[in-house]
Amino acid sequence: MKIAVYTIAKNEQQFVEKWYNSCKEADYLLIADTGSTDATLPCAYQLHIPTIDICVSPWRFDDARNSALTALPADIDVCIALDMDEVLVPGWRSIVEAAWIEGYTDRLRYNYVWSWNEDGSPGLTYFGDKIHARHGFRWVGPVHEVLQKNRLMPEERQTYIQETLIEHYPDHSKSRSSYLKLLELAVKEDPWNDRNAHYYARDLLFAGRYEEAMTEFKRHLALPTALWHSERAASQRYLGDCYWALGQQKEAIDCFLDAIVTAPDEREGYVALAQAHRALGQWEYVISCCQQALKIKERPRSYLNQPWAWGTWPQEMLDEALAKVKQHG
Repeated sequence: MKIAVYTIAKNEQQFVEKWYNSCKEADYLLIADTGSTDATLPCAYQLHIPTIDICVSPWRFDDARNSALTALPADIDVCIALDMDEVLVPGWRSIVEAAWIEGYTDRLRYNYVWSWNEDGSPGLTYFGDKIHARHGFRWVGPVHEVLQKNRLMPEERQTYIQETLIEHYPDHSKSRSSYLKLLELAVKEDPWNDRNAHYYARDLLFAGRYEEAMTEFKRHLALPTALWHSERAASQRYLGDCYWALGQQKEAIDCFLDAIVTAPDEREGYVALAQAHRALGQWEYVISCCQQALKIKERPRSYLNQPWAWGTWPQEMLDEALAKVKQHG
Protein backbone atom coordinates (compact mmCIF):
# COMPACT_ATOMS: atom_id res chain seq x y z
CA MET A 1 0.00 0.00 0.00
CA LYS A 2 1.33 3.42 -0.99
CA ILE A 3 0.19 6.33 1.15
CA ALA A 4 0.54 10.02 0.32
CA VAL A 5 0.02 12.97 2.65
CA TYR A 6 -0.76 16.28 0.96
CA THR A 7 -1.60 19.81 2.05
CA ILE A 8 -2.02 23.40 0.94
CA ALA A 9 0.00 26.02 2.77
CA LYS A 10 0.61 29.74 3.06
CA ASN A 11 2.96 31.18 5.69
CA GLU A 12 3.02 28.05 7.83
CA GLN A 13 6.70 27.93 8.81
CA GLN A 14 5.88 27.38 12.48
CA PHE A 15 4.10 24.11 11.64
CA VAL A 16 6.30 22.59 8.92
CA GLU A 17 8.66 20.53 11.09
CA LYS A 18 5.93 19.23 13.43
CA TRP A 19 3.74 18.37 10.43
CA TYR A 20 6.63 16.55 8.74
CA ASN A 21 7.62 14.56 11.83
CA SER A 22 4.07 13.32 12.27
CA CYS A 23 3.63 12.07 8.69
CA LYS A 24 7.12 11.18 7.48
CA GLU A 25 6.26 7.47 7.46
CA ALA A 26 4.15 8.13 4.35
CA ASP A 27 5.51 7.04 0.98
CA TYR A 28 5.02 10.50 -0.49
CA LEU A 29 4.55 14.00 0.94
CA LEU A 30 3.45 17.11 -0.91
CA ILE A 31 3.08 20.75 0.07
CA ALA A 32 1.20 22.92 -2.41
CA ASP A 33 2.29 26.45 -1.51
CA THR A 34 -0.18 29.20 -2.34
CA GLY A 35 2.11 32.20 -1.97
CA SER A 36 4.09 32.06 1.26
CA THR A 37 6.26 35.05 2.13
CA ASP A 38 7.79 33.54 5.27
CA ALA A 39 10.17 30.56 5.58
CA THR A 40 7.62 27.87 4.79
CA LEU A 41 9.36 26.81 1.58
CA PRO A 42 12.94 26.94 2.95
CA CYS A 43 11.81 24.80 5.90
CA ALA A 44 10.24 22.32 3.49
CA TYR A 45 13.35 22.23 1.31
CA GLN A 46 15.53 21.56 4.35
CA LEU A 47 13.36 18.57 5.23
CA HIS A 48 13.31 17.38 1.59
CA ILE A 49 9.54 17.68 1.35
CA PRO A 50 8.35 17.91 -2.29
CA THR A 51 6.64 21.23 -2.95
CA ILE A 52 4.77 22.87 -5.79
CA ASP A 53 3.74 26.49 -6.26
CA ILE A 54 0.12 27.10 -7.15
CA CYS A 55 -1.80 30.31 -7.80
CA VAL A 56 -5.55 30.30 -7.17
CA SER A 57 -7.26 33.55 -8.10
CA PRO A 58 -9.88 34.36 -7.05
CA TRP A 59 -9.09 32.33 -3.96
CA ARG A 60 -11.15 29.30 -3.07
CA PHE A 61 -10.14 26.27 -1.05
CA ASP A 62 -11.50 23.55 -3.33
CA ASP A 63 -9.46 24.70 -6.33
CA ALA A 64 -6.31 24.79 -4.20
CA ARG A 65 -6.86 21.31 -2.76
CA ASN A 66 -7.72 19.86 -6.15
CA SER A 67 -4.48 21.28 -7.55
CA ALA A 68 -2.56 19.49 -4.80
CA LEU A 69 -4.49 16.25 -5.25
CA THR A 70 -3.94 16.25 -9.00
CA ALA A 71 -0.17 16.60 -8.47
CA LEU A 72 0.10 13.34 -6.49
CA PRO A 73 1.60 10.32 -8.26
CA ALA A 74 -0.98 8.15 -9.97
CA ASP A 75 0.19 4.95 -8.26
CA ILE A 76 -0.70 6.16 -4.76
CA ASP A 77 -3.36 4.01 -3.10
CA VAL A 78 -4.43 6.10 -0.10
CA CYS A 79 -4.35 9.88 0.32
CA ILE A 80 -4.41 11.83 3.56
CA ALA A 81 -5.33 15.52 3.35
CA LEU A 82 -3.49 16.86 6.39
CA ASP A 83 -3.53 20.61 7.03
CA MET A 84 -0.32 22.19 8.29
CA ASP A 85 -1.83 22.79 11.74
CA GLU A 86 -2.78 19.12 12.05
CA VAL A 87 -0.70 16.08 12.99
CA LEU A 88 -1.05 12.36 12.54
CA VAL A 89 -0.77 10.46 15.83
CA PRO A 90 2.13 8.05 16.42
CA GLY A 91 1.42 4.63 14.94
CA TRP A 92 -1.02 6.05 12.41
CA ARG A 93 0.30 4.06 9.47
CA SER A 94 -0.27 0.63 10.99
CA ILE A 95 -3.82 1.69 11.94
CA VAL A 96 -4.59 2.84 8.39
CA GLU A 97 -3.11 -0.31 6.85
CA ALA A 98 -5.11 -2.55 9.18
CA ALA A 99 -8.38 -0.69 8.62
CA TRP A 100 -8.18 -0.12 4.86
CA ILE A 101 -9.73 -3.03 2.97
CA GLU A 102 -8.55 -3.07 -0.61
CA GLY A 103 -11.53 -3.16 -2.95
CA TYR A 104 -13.96 -2.41 -0.13
CA THR A 105 -12.80 0.94 1.31
CA ASP A 106 -12.88 4.26 -0.53
CA ARG A 107 -12.76 6.52 2.50
CA LEU A 108 -11.68 5.96 6.11
CA ARG A 109 -13.60 7.64 8.94
CA TYR A 110 -11.61 8.05 12.17
CA ASN A 111 -11.60 9.97 15.42
CA TYR A 112 -10.53 13.59 14.84
CA VAL A 113 -9.72 16.01 17.67
CA TRP A 114 -10.53 19.51 16.42
CA SER A 115 -10.07 21.48 19.67
CA TRP A 116 -8.74 21.13 23.20
CA ASN A 117 -10.09 22.00 26.63
CA GLU A 118 -8.15 24.25 29.00
CA ASP A 119 -6.96 21.22 30.97
CA GLY A 120 -5.44 19.72 27.81
CA SER A 121 -8.14 17.09 27.28
CA PRO A 122 -9.80 16.72 23.87
CA GLY A 123 -12.59 19.20 23.21
CA LEU A 124 -14.62 19.03 20.00
CA THR A 125 -14.10 15.52 18.64
CA TYR A 126 -15.84 13.84 15.72
CA PHE A 127 -15.42 11.41 12.82
CA GLY A 128 -12.95 12.86 10.33
CA ASP A 129 -13.23 12.11 6.62
CA LYS A 130 -10.05 13.27 4.87
CA ILE A 131 -8.41 9.89 4.29
CA HIS A 132 -9.49 8.69 0.87
CA ALA A 133 -8.62 6.65 -2.21
CA ARG A 134 -6.29 8.32 -4.72
CA HIS A 135 -8.76 8.18 -7.57
CA GLY A 136 -12.46 8.98 -7.76
CA PHE A 137 -12.62 12.07 -5.51
CA ARG A 138 -12.58 15.82 -5.89
CA TRP A 139 -12.91 18.74 -3.49
CA VAL A 140 -16.05 20.89 -3.75
CA GLY A 141 -16.86 24.25 -2.16
CA PRO A 142 -15.14 27.65 -1.91
CA VAL A 143 -14.71 27.15 1.87
CA HIS A 144 -15.53 24.37 4.35
CA GLU A 145 -14.86 22.29 1.27
CA VAL A 146 -15.80 18.62 1.20
CA LEU A 147 -14.59 15.56 -0.65
CA GLN A 148 -17.12 14.23 -3.12
CA LYS A 149 -16.92 11.14 -5.23
CA ASN A 150 -16.73 11.66 -8.95
CA ARG A 151 -19.96 11.21 -10.85
CA LEU A 152 -18.71 8.05 -12.57
CA MET A 153 -17.61 6.45 -9.32
CA PRO A 154 -19.93 3.77 -7.91
CA GLU A 155 -21.46 4.24 -4.49
CA GLU A 156 -18.81 5.27 -1.99
CA ARG A 157 -17.72 2.70 0.57
CA GLN A 158 -16.67 4.07 3.96
CA THR A 159 -14.93 2.24 6.78
CA TYR A 160 -15.31 3.56 10.34
CA ILE A 161 -12.76 3.06 13.10
CA GLN A 162 -12.73 4.28 16.70
CA GLU A 163 -9.05 5.21 16.92
CA THR A 164 -7.86 8.80 16.88
CA LEU A 165 -5.72 9.43 13.80
CA ILE A 166 -5.53 13.22 13.40
CA GLU A 167 -5.26 16.05 15.93
CA HIS A 168 -5.72 19.75 15.24
CA TYR A 169 -3.62 22.50 16.85
CA PRO A 170 -4.90 25.73 15.25
CA ASP A 171 -3.14 29.05 15.05
CA HIS A 172 -5.74 31.31 16.66
CA SER A 173 -3.89 34.43 15.52
CA LYS A 174 -4.59 33.65 11.87
CA SER A 175 -7.50 35.59 10.40
CA ARG A 176 -10.52 33.71 9.06
CA SER A 177 -12.20 36.91 7.94
CA SER A 178 -12.42 35.70 4.33
CA TYR A 179 -14.60 32.74 5.31
CA LEU A 180 -17.83 34.73 5.50
CA LYS A 181 -17.47 36.07 1.96
CA LEU A 182 -16.54 32.62 0.68
CA LEU A 183 -19.60 31.14 2.40
CA GLU A 184 -21.75 33.81 0.80
CA LEU A 185 -20.30 32.72 -2.54
CA ALA A 186 -20.96 29.05 -1.71
CA VAL A 187 -24.63 29.80 -1.01
CA LYS A 188 -24.94 31.75 -4.25
CA GLU A 189 -23.38 28.89 -6.22
CA ASP A 190 -25.61 26.27 -4.64
CA PRO A 191 -28.54 27.76 -2.71
CA TRP A 192 -30.01 24.31 -2.14
CA ASN A 193 -26.96 23.04 -0.24
CA ASP A 194 -28.21 22.74 3.33
CA ARG A 195 -24.74 22.34 4.83
CA ASN A 196 -23.51 25.61 3.32
CA ALA A 197 -26.70 27.40 4.40
CA HIS A 198 -26.09 26.30 8.00
CA TYR A 199 -22.44 27.35 7.91
CA TYR A 200 -23.25 30.71 6.35
CA ALA A 201 -25.94 31.47 8.92
CA ARG A 202 -23.59 30.45 11.72
CA ASP A 203 -20.83 32.77 10.53
CA LEU A 204 -23.33 35.61 10.22
CA LEU A 205 -24.24 34.98 13.85
CA PHE A 206 -20.58 34.96 14.90
CA ALA A 207 -20.15 38.29 13.07
CA GLY A 208 -23.01 39.80 15.09
CA ARG A 209 -25.26 40.16 12.05
CA TYR A 210 -28.22 38.69 13.89
CA GLU A 211 -31.10 39.65 11.60
CA GLU A 212 -29.32 38.25 8.54
CA ALA A 213 -28.35 35.15 10.46
CA MET A 214 -31.95 34.57 11.50
CA THR A 215 -33.12 34.82 7.90
CA GLU A 216 -30.51 32.29 6.79
CA PHE A 217 -31.16 29.86 9.66
CA LYS A 218 -34.86 29.91 8.81
CA ARG A 219 -34.00 29.34 5.14
CA HIS A 220 -31.81 26.39 6.12
CA LEU A 221 -34.58 24.83 8.18
CA ALA A 222 -37.01 25.23 5.26
CA LEU A 223 -34.77 23.49 2.73
CA PRO A 224 -36.17 20.10 1.66
CA THR A 225 -32.71 18.54 1.97
CA ALA A 226 -32.13 19.78 5.54
CA LEU A 227 -33.05 16.46 7.11
CA TRP A 228 -30.08 15.71 9.39
CA HIS A 229 -31.50 16.12 12.88
CA SER A 230 -28.21 17.21 14.48
CA GLU A 231 -27.73 20.06 12.01
CA ARG A 232 -31.37 21.11 12.23
CA ALA A 233 -31.14 21.20 16.02
CA ALA A 234 -27.95 23.26 15.80
CA SER A 235 -29.67 25.79 13.54
CA GLN A 236 -32.56 26.00 15.98
CA ARG A 237 -30.17 26.59 18.89
CA TYR A 238 -28.26 29.24 16.97
CA LEU A 239 -31.53 30.86 15.97
CA GLY A 240 -32.32 31.00 19.67
CA ASP A 241 -28.97 32.68 20.28
CA CYS A 242 -29.93 35.34 17.71
CA TYR A 243 -33.25 36.01 19.41
CA TRP A 244 -31.54 36.16 22.80
CA ALA A 245 -28.95 38.65 21.53
CA LEU A 246 -31.82 40.84 20.30
CA GLY A 247 -33.56 40.70 23.68
CA GLN A 248 -36.37 38.40 22.54
CA GLN A 249 -36.11 35.87 25.35
CA LYS A 250 -39.40 34.03 24.85
CA GLU A 251 -38.66 33.40 21.19
CA ALA A 252 -35.16 32.22 22.13
CA ILE A 253 -36.51 29.72 24.64
CA ASP A 254 -38.99 28.43 22.07
CA CYS A 255 -36.08 27.79 19.70
CA PHE A 256 -34.13 25.89 22.37
CA LEU A 257 -37.23 23.77 23.00
CA ASP A 258 -37.50 23.10 19.25
CA ALA A 259 -33.88 21.90 19.28
CA ILE A 260 -34.68 19.44 22.07
CA VAL A 261 -37.67 18.08 20.16
CA THR A 262 -35.53 17.73 17.02
CA ALA A 263 -32.61 15.99 18.75
CA PRO A 264 -33.84 14.62 22.11
CA ASP A 265 -30.86 12.27 22.30
CA GLU A 266 -28.30 15.10 22.30
CA ARG A 267 -27.27 17.22 25.27
CA GLU A 268 -26.79 20.53 23.50
CA GLY A 269 -30.44 21.61 23.40
CA TYR A 270 -31.00 20.87 27.09
CA VAL A 271 -27.85 22.74 28.10
CA ALA A 272 -28.72 25.74 25.93
CA LEU A 273 -32.17 25.87 27.52
CA ALA A 274 -30.66 25.49 31.00
CA GLN A 275 -28.37 28.44 30.32
CA ALA A 276 -31.33 30.59 29.29
CA HIS A 277 -33.28 29.72 32.46
CA ARG A 278 -30.15 30.32 34.54
CA ALA A 279 -29.84 33.82 33.10
CA LEU A 280 -33.47 34.42 34.10
CA GLY A 281 -33.00 32.98 37.59
CA GLN A 282 -35.50 30.19 36.94
CA TRP A 283 -33.65 27.58 38.98
CA GLU A 284 -36.25 24.80 38.97
CA TYR A 285 -36.12 24.75 35.17
CA VAL A 286 -32.32 24.75 35.28
CA ILE A 287 -32.42 21.64 37.48
CA SER A 288 -34.79 19.83 35.14
CA CYS A 289 -32.80 20.68 31.99
CA CYS A 290 -29.44 19.74 33.48
CA GLN A 291 -30.76 16.47 34.86
CA GLN A 292 -32.11 15.56 31.43
CA ALA A 293 -28.80 16.49 29.81
CA LEU A 294 -26.76 14.42 32.23
CA LYS A 295 -28.88 11.34 31.53
CA ILE A 296 -27.43 11.35 28.00
CA LYS A 297 -24.10 9.52 28.22
CA GLU A 298 -23.18 8.87 24.59
CA ARG A 299 -21.50 11.82 22.91
CA PRO A 300 -22.35 12.19 19.20
CA ARG A 301 -19.43 11.80 16.79
CA SER A 302 -20.33 14.71 14.52
CA TYR A 303 -18.72 18.13 14.22
CA LEU A 304 -21.82 19.64 15.87
CA ASN A 305 -21.24 18.25 19.36
CA GLN A 306 -20.16 21.03 21.70
CA PRO A 307 -17.54 20.68 24.47
CA TRP A 308 -19.57 22.91 26.82
CA ALA A 309 -22.37 20.34 26.77
CA TRP A 310 -20.06 17.41 27.50
CA GLY A 311 -17.66 18.83 30.06
CA THR A 312 -18.31 19.83 33.65
CA TRP A 313 -20.63 22.76 32.85
CA PRO A 314 -24.00 20.92 33.04
CA GLN A 315 -23.11 19.48 36.47
CA GLU A 316 -21.84 22.87 37.65
CA MET A 317 -25.12 24.52 36.63
CA LEU A 318 -27.08 21.76 38.33
CA ASP A 319 -25.13 22.14 41.57
CA GLU A 320 -25.62 25.91 41.48
CA ALA A 321 -29.34 25.58 40.83
CA LEU A 322 -29.82 23.02 43.64
CA ALA A 323 -27.99 25.36 46.04
CA LYS A 324 -30.15 28.31 44.97
CA VAL A 325 -33.39 26.34 45.49
CA LYS A 326 -32.19 25.11 48.87
CA GLN A 327 -31.18 28.64 49.86
CA HIS A 328 -34.59 30.02 49.04
CA GLY A 329 -36.25 26.87 50.36
